[in-house]
Amino acid sequence: MSLNFREDLLKVSEKHFEAQIEKHRINVEVLLENNVGLADHADIMGTIEKEFMIIAEYDDKLSVLKKYFMSDAVAVTKKKEVLNG
Repeated sequence: MSLNFREDLLKVSEKHFEAQIEKHRINVEVLLENNVGLADHADIMGTIEKEFMIIAEYDDKLSVLKKYFMSDAVAVTKKKEVLNG
């Protein structure tokens, strides 16, 4: 385990969000490609839309994580705060 707890948490969060996106993307692919699964879903379009909403939620979280916590600018600012603080 790394000594940088912040970095570890950010990496784990990134992997979690990416895994959730892939999980729900695969769910949509299965629904689109597998006619057998259609009988279990009376509202196939509603089910796909729910999967899209979940993907969008995790994609937003991933974007926020990368923009505000993992960018080079944030890293430089954090280092300056430690040096000045």
